[in-house]
Amino acid sequence: MIESLFEYHYKVVQNLPEYKRYLYSKINWKAKSICITGARGTGKTTMLLQYMQKTYKSAEECLYISADNIEVSKYGLLETAKEYFKYGGKALIIDEVHKYPDWQAEIKNILDIYKDKQILISGSSSIKLQHSKYDLSRRITYYELEGLSFREYLLLENKIKLEALKVEEILQNHPQISMDISSKITVLKEFKEYLKNGYYPFYLDNKQDYILRLSNVIEKVLYEDITSSYNIKTVNITVFKKILYLLATSSPFVLNISKLSGELGISKEYVYIFIEYLSLSKLLNTVNADASGYGYVRKPQKVLLNNTNIINAINPNAFKENVGTIREIFFANQLMCTNKISMAKMGDFKIDDKYLIEVGGAGKTFRQIKNIINSYLAVDDIETGIGNKIPLYLFGLLY
Repeated sequence: MIESLFEYHYKVVQNLPEYKRYLYSKINWKAKSICITGARGTGKTTMLLQYMQKTYKSAEECLYISADNIEVSKYGLLETAKEYFKYGGKALIIDEVHKYPDWQAEIKNILDIYKDKQILISGSSSIKLQHSKYDLSRRITYYELEGLSFREYLLLENKIKLEALKVEEILQNHPQISMDISSKITVLKEFKEYLKNGYYPFYLDNKQDYILRLSNVIEKVLYEDITSSYNIKTVNITVFKKILYLLATSSPFVLNISKLSGELGISKEYVYIFIEYLSLSKLLNTVNADASGYGYVRKPQKVLLNNTNIINAINPNAFKENVGTIREIFFANQLMCTNKISMAKMGDFKIDDKYLIEVGGAGKTFRQIKNIINSYLAVDDIETGIGNKIPLYLFGLLY
């Protein structure tokens, strides 16, 4: 068994990219047990292998296995770990852990037995891994990996290297930041390309087939991750697809439970449940209302597709017909990684309960948020801004 796993290990670790995602430097790699969660295709496996390559000399010290490997499935995670550590291994990487039945129990046993070994795990299904935190949070340090920011995309395209910024830096210094960027690259052209084809790192593998591959990822999330996590019948996947299509063909979607229940032909309770499943699986985002207490519960939520590449895979016409939706999807997606974001009573979004943001095109005015303290426009189709009017693309530099 071990010989075949070693062979598999060496095939996987070939030709790793040099570039490390934003999360790499934020992880405490000295921790004995680490779990990286996130959407399919964001680069979790690559990150773990990069760490392994830097820290350990060979498979004899750190072994990479996939939980759905035939050998691993045959013998089990615990028995595989026992067999490997008998030969003096120091660390074990377990990828796609959510695909292994009852993995939480076996991971718990591995951590309890091999307290002097480093265990690193990852999984594409945020759904199952989120629920595992209740049982394993004292033993494992969890990290969430998002897709590429616009800043990372520019670096991967060898266009320009930029430091990650805080929201306050963008709000206060955006004229100088944007002028510096626009003097070096055709930033609006790059931004448009990123919105369509730049969120998942695998776009670099084959740009021509990127959208087809992304469509396959969406199908796998629906038919594998969601169905297996909650025992959803395959017939209900049609409802999930209707939700995604509705979001991809609509203006920014403020949730009307009664209306959506009628359109989908399911109860209000299941509307909430299905939206939660899609959110946990990283196919969409929900933005909570700007309220608190009981009012917070009663307020509707804004529901958006997770990122603009997904809308390109489902409805490419949206880039002409629903530009407002594209802009809000981008803004919410980038801000959620670093800040608290909520729906605003006036304007579109509130950041950290402090900054009010209205998102729009170049002709957007302050009419809707006039005389409101800490209010700003995040505007598309402008290279540089002035005063409280900020180029939308700058909010892609947060991580």
